[in-house]
Amino acid sequence: MAQDGGLALVRKSVEVLDLLAARGEATAAQLAEELGEPRSSVYRLLSSLQGLDMVEGGSRRGTFRLGFHLLSLGTAVVERFDERRFAQPVMERLHDETGETVYLCVQRGREAVCIERLDGRRVQSLALKLGGALPLHAGAASRALLAFQDRSAWSDYLEQGPLERFTPSTPVTADSLIPVLEQTSDSGISVSDQDVTVGVAALGVPILDYRGQVRAALSISGVREAILGTDPAGLRERLVEAGQEISRALGWKAVTGAVADFG
Repeated sequence: MAQDGGLALVRKSVEVLDLLAARGEATAAQLAEELGEPRSSVYRLLSSLQGLDMVEGGSRRGTFRLGFHLLSLGTAVVERFDERRFAQPVMERLHDETGETVYLCVQRGREAVCIERLDGRRVQSLALKLGGALPLHAGAASRALLAFQDRSAWSDYLEQGPLERFTPSTPVTADSLIPVLEQTSDSGISVSDQDVTVGVAALGVPILDYRGQVRAALSISGVREAILGTDPAGLRERLVEAGQEISRALGWKAVTGAVADFG
């Protein structure tokens, strides 16, 4: 019983931290209402988390927000990714050349999680923050992670539940998503045309390892005209080259005619 109680407390702590991550700041009363728990219990939990520096007082009286101890934990998680270490210099060069926002994402379950982000000089989209996630059917990096897997993975993804719609352009059915994944797989590049944020477009490519399997995805995002309108061919070429450079650092070798020969 003690073990069950301890696990329940850990689960409740994670729920509180997740809510604070989503809200930014919240009072004990707001968290209690969201969780369906007594306010006194949530307040005691917040006090304990505050003592561990996982939670701190917010900008307004009576509110709480995530503490700095979580920053060090998050940094430790991010730094363990080889993909990030190899991608960082390539991403910085791509960012300097284009001035657009550059993302590196890895798959976690049904989501693409951003493990590195370099903000664009013109548009700083808030749709995908560092450490944030998008479902695999939405966005260029997300669909690059899904499109270069076996088709059985596409079916599994579609069968596991309804797909969230972000804008009218988000593909949320098999009839709309599968053709997009097929086009991405055939062309070697994923195109997101306002399907996460209206007015914003993105391009994405897979990062492959020595087995030719998807390890991550690299994407570039900005206002639609800049990504799809001015010099799309030049931008796509830069992105594909960047993705191949990172893939080669992970041991990938292009095989002519193979799925792994993206771009």
